[in-house]
Amino acid sequence: MHVPDGFINAPVSAVAGVVAAGAIAVSLKGARRELDERTAPLAGLVAAFIFAVQMLNFPVAAGTSGHLLGGALAAILVGPFTGVLCVSVVLLMQGILFADGGLTALGVNITDMAITTTVVSYLVFRGLVKVLPRKRRSITVAAFVSALLSVPAAAVVFTLIYAIGGTTDVPISKVATAMVGVHILIGIGEAAITALTVGAVIAVRPDLVYGARGLQQRLKLRVQGELVDVPEPVAVPVVARTSRRKVWAVGLVTSLVLAGFVSFYASANPDGLEKVAKDQGIDKKAQKHASDDSPLAGYGVKDVSDARISGGLAGVIGVGVTIVAGTGIFWAVRRRRTSEASPTSLPEGV
Repeated sequence: MHVPDGFINAPVSAVAGVVAAGAIAVSLKGARRELDERTAPLAGLVAAFIFAVQMLNFPVAAGTSGHLLGGALAAILVGPFTGVLCVSVVLLMQGILFADGGLTALGVNITDMAITTTVVSYLVFRGLVKVLPRKRRSITVAAFVSALLSVPAAAVVFTLIYAIGGTTDVPISKVATAMVGVHILIGIGEAAITALTVGAVIAVRPDLVYGARGLQQRLKLRVQGELVDVPEPVAVPVVARTSRRKVWAVGLVTSLVLAGFVSFYASANPDGLEKVAKDQGIDKKAQKHASDDSPLAGYGVKDVSDARISGGLAGVIGVGVTIVAGTGIFWAVRRRRTSEASPTSLPEGV
């Protein structure tokens, strides 16, 4: 889904850049309410995990592959505003360091992959949570459905952007059919990864999952041999099973293993957008990436001849850079919230 330079004309790319910048500004403000001492460290880790899993292209159909977009996962784990920032950080690192996604198209990619997926998935997620039983399983089900729908939604938004500013003359009906069709299949993979990840975190630390806040476990009493819920007023919070530090460490190690080792076995088939662009002729005016000469371009380390080592090193570097950049941003946002909440002066006589 990473749009390269040349697919969308300059005026529309500029407008998308303004939209993306505005959304990021709003998200920075909204993230101050979402981030606390628990979620600020987790947010940087979520960005790094999304980067790592995006390197794992999985086959879908007819020589096409897909990968995680991550908007739904980020929104559910750390909140929708912080989620937009998480995916935006990933896209920025990919565009600058790895020549993945055009630099002039960065606004298009953020609008499509960060804003659209996060907003659509979180709206669907909240709607489902309100009607489903307030249980852990319901959170996982809602995560699956919301992630599934977020991917074709992003495909629709790309089609709309292309209809306005596409640089090649291709019937929009063909683009829409091809994009939505393949991304529904990719959405199934997105949904599975999102549900499994959310479910794993909820199993050990439900209090760290933004979308599961308020999730409670009702106390039960045995009455005449049967377990029954106690009255609502004495419901108690779910007890955490492990420390935040351990969750963070396991998440970091998992991200490093995925990016540094498992990524070597990812599908080499073109992803959904690349396949549609080639089949429909959208890529006729694609431009060379400005960072094509980057030492990490193409997710490999320049001058390292062994493909496995080159790709693994690039993945590890990408995870490291993303988690440092993300954590720095989120801690800064958190500190801004703290400073704003702290009184600078006390009333006279206090």
